[in-house]
Amino acid sequence: MYISKKKLFYIISPGLRKYLHYYDRETKLPVHYGDLQHYTDSFPYFDKKGLDTLWESVMYDQQTQQELNKGLTMIYALLKTDGDMSVMEHLYVSRIDYCTFGNSNPFRVQIMNQLNDNYEYFYVKRADASRVYGLELEHILSPSRINYLADGDTLIEEHIAGIPGDVFIKDVLNRPNTNKVRIAKEFVKFNERCFVRLLGDMRSYNYVIDVTPDFEDEQYRVRAIDFDQQSYEGRKTMYLPQFFKDNNVIVELVTKLLKPKTITQYQNEERTLMYRRLRSARYRLKDLIDNMRRDTISTPEKVEQLKQELARHHNTNDFLKCRSMGDVVRLHLKTTLVKVPQIAAGKV
Repeated sequence: MYISKKKLFYIISPGLRKYLHYYDRETKLPVHYGDLQHYTDSFPYFDKKGLDTLWESVMYDQQTQQELNKGLTMIYALLKTDGDMSVMEHLYVSRIDYCTFGNSNPFRVQIMNQLNDNYEYFYVKRADASRVYGLELEHILSPSRINYLADGDTLIEEHIAGIPGDVFIKDVLNRPNTNKVRIAKEFVKFNERCFVRLLGDMRSYNYVIDVTPDFEDEQYRVRAIDFDQQSYEGRKTMYLPQFFKDNNVIVELVTKLLKPKTITQYQNEERTLMYRRLRSARYRLKDLIDNMRRDTISTPEKVEQLKQELARHHNTNDFLKCRSMGDVVRLHLKTTLVKVPQIAAGKV
């Protein structure tokens, strides 16, 4: 499947900035993305198996390192305790990594607890309107909450825990205790969520599997971790994880273990849950979509292509009247959840 090699970055518009401020997503940050770019040295970061992760651990001069330690610890406090530093005195920055591949080139910050050597991560990224819309739609419409902050050209994202999809497929999927039927079910629901809200590029390394032991078995949840491709590409299949070859192994499980009626049941269940989440946050979603409709978050060519493909998919010419990618997202939400009268009546 073809994917644009370099996605364009779109600045956060004044309208979207106002939205972020109103919903407490924007705050003054002591460290910005550009500050982390002034490292003096770097070396490859290898995983526990000795494999190159394509991340680099970066180093700074002593004065810069001290300033970053203080600022990044404060950012962690802003994420976790709304800036209360009284419980953060025992924390310090133990490592900063830089991602050398992908569009956003994020920095990953490891925060260490010196009392018990426990650690957590957060990410410092360049602010991009597409990513912000993706994070917000995930927060509103998915079963998971998303924690992030923005300031100027910088975005801070909380780490989303889980086993990366490609690692899960390779190392976990075929273990004796893995419940493959439940994995198939969760992938169907994940596939549906991505399509309904038009989140693209869910190759296996762009989502994680959250495994939760249950009293008799294991439960699984598939969670997106990369929101760069929110409503950007023109091809409809870009928004359906089932069409990425990285996911072929799980797609084969779905076709082998689930009957068509069962797949339809899970799709309907997920749409019902999305509708309930939408109803509980309908004013927030309306504010978000209204801004998205005014913003430019894709190229005219891609908007036109997606309009045409969704018009054929839903067998309606209403999509051809859309003038922006935000219009397409709004209409797609209404169309995929058309069985719900309130949405069909245009209250979103």
